[in-house]
Amino acid sequence: MQTITKTDLPLKLFSSGKVRDTYELDDNLLMVATDRLSAFDVVFPMGIPYKGAVLTELSLFWFEHLKNVTKNHLLPLKLPPALSALPLSLERRAMRVVKAKPLPIECVVRGYIAGSGWKDYQKTGHVCGHSLPAGLKQAAQLPQPIFTPSTKATSGHDENINKEQGVKLVGKDVYEEVEEKTIRIYEAGSRHAKSKGIILADTKFEFGVYEDEIILIDEVLTPDSSRYWPIDSYAEGISPPSFDKQFVRDYLEGIKWNKAPPAPMLPKEIIDKTSEKYIEGYEKISGRKFAR
Repeated sequence: MQTITKTDLPLKLFSSGKVRDTYELDDNLLMVATDRLSAFDVVFPMGIPYKGAVLTELSLFWFEHLKNVTKNHLLPLKLPPALSALPLSLERRAMRVVKAKPLPIECVVRGYIAGSGWKDYQKTGHVCGHSLPAGLKQAAQLPQPIFTPSTKATSGHDENINKEQGVKLVGKDVYEEVEEKTIRIYEAGSRHAKSKGIILADTKFEFGVYEDEIILIDEVLTPDSSRYWPIDSYAEGISPPSFDKQFVRDYLEGIKWNKAPPAPMLPKEIIDKTSEKYIEGYEKISGRKFAR
């Protein structure tokens, strides 16, 4: 399969994000996950082979698995005649979805202390207004999952926010509803992942309003939006091996990149290893063989 970092479909472009290109399709949207890599909110010039297909196929798996936990934006694909010749490499990356109005916050939930949450904890003992027990080590499991939302930056980095800031953005009722949904979805996803020998350390969801209901949108529990650790190599005090782009983040931290554009070129071995991590994570979580 070729690596796809750009799409050009005969449809009106609705939006182009760090990874996904979204097109208008009748009254709905067609979301296409490319192989673009984003790390520390910077898009890299090279793609990760198979990444877009993994993101879409894993999202489809989770939307089905979680359909009794929350409503989502997914529709049957049903491509129009104008797209009847869509290459399989693109079709595997595509989801047809309802046109919901996205909420202006990223809904992050943490069951373990890692990433930016670990850095905040080291400085303050808190994460997004949550006071945590003293003496936690990196990657330690938290007493219970915590809701730690962030802003949605149109450029630059998302910023962690506390409840007061979140309520100002979406209102008290909406904030409390998405907090409850976020933790409930995380707990359901975490149970399934553990049954497959994987820890779901943290993840982020996006919600939107459609027909006066708040529904799950975008991707769900993918290696781009989640931190997955194999149970058999998990340990506190380190950044555990993972099935996500933490592998790339650790490499970038190691070369002391300043996390500002332009992104550095990645060595072939890092690109290939990242691709294998994504595929391995998909196969373990879904129980399905990934078609290359």
